[in-house]
Amino acid sequence: MKAMRLHKINQFTLDEVEKPRPQGNEILLKVQACGICGSDIPRVYELGTRVYPVTLGHEFAGTVCEVGSDKNAGLIGRKAAVFPIIPCMKCESCQTGNYAECDNYQYLGSRNDGGFAEYCLIPSKWHLVLSSNQQMPVENLSLVEPATVAQHALRKAKLTAGENIVIIGAGPIGIMTARWAKLFGASKIALLEIDDVKLAFAKERSIDVYDTKDEACLSNVLKQFGRVDTVIEGTGTSSGVNMAVQLCRAFGRVVLMGNPHRNTKLDLQNHSLILRKELELLGMWNSYYAELPFNEWKYTVQQIDCGDLEVNDLITHRAQLSKLKQLFDQIHNKEITICKAIYFAGDN
Repeated sequence: MKAMRLHKINQFTLDEVEKPRPQGNEILLKVQACGICGSDIPRVYELGTRVYPVTLGHEFAGTVCEVGSDKNAGLIGRKAAVFPIIPCMKCESCQTGNYAECDNYQYLGSRNDGGFAEYCLIPSKWHLVLSSNQQMPVENLSLVEPATVAQHALRKAKLTAGENIVIIGAGPIGIMTARWAKLFGASKIALLEIDDVKLAFAKERSIDVYDTKDEACLSNVLKQFGRVDTVIEGTGTSSGVNMAVQLCRAFGRVVLMGNPHRNTKLDLQNHSLILRKELELLGMWNSYYAELPFNEWKYTVQQIDCGDLEVNDLITHRAQLSKLKQLFDQIHNKEITICKAIYFAGDN
């Protein structure tokens, strides 16, 4: 089979490798779509991975085509998204169901072979989030991972119906956070963004979006909203964190969702505001997969299955494996502006 393998930094090649054969509890998935995560770009060009070679891609979905045990034969032909974390199941985090915080995890798409391939070996059916809608395009299911991150941010914020929310950053997760906020019953929802292309993209999707290049941006938001109960900071930047603190009401919640790539500076006056407003600053990482108290992944698939959470319109670029490196290069070199780019094998 064919797979996009990272051999070292900036050596990302389309290779011919042996097609895996599932044994025991293992499942073989025919990959039909895999999203390019924002973390995949630095992984290829700057940071590398812990093991080489490795097939990248952790936002993926497909159809079960083979199983290692006859007890799983009923899964053949089923469409599913894949939960990529392989937890150790021994540490304190795993014992409490917090698999994203596992002390000794493996990960499909960075530490283990992932979804930028024709097939992927899944450790067990536990990792599959099955779709109940046979008409659902599988490419929609490749957005389950980022959509669940967006959902997790709102659950961390404890957003309740009738509250107002601002999301800083109008990328795919920012837009999906806004859509989740509507489903959660938020009263007023706005995105803040600096990039003109992203601003236009969000506006085309009927989202209230403000340009942070406008000096009156924050005052305009506060004038329209009256009060901002919670802010989701999705950029991981100093400017984003400082804006979030300024916007949020007294006793409000700020969720730090964006992953920083450099040191974050908090202005002195905004540090004081955190104290004076008695703000709740909440960190978050990934999502929650255990059944109790609530499996966020399953809920995401349910909402996509029934059409309440729209995601397909966020896919702006698609490439087959033979053109995937070219798409990576275009994104890295900033030759194109994407919302969501995916590897798309077809067969939906």
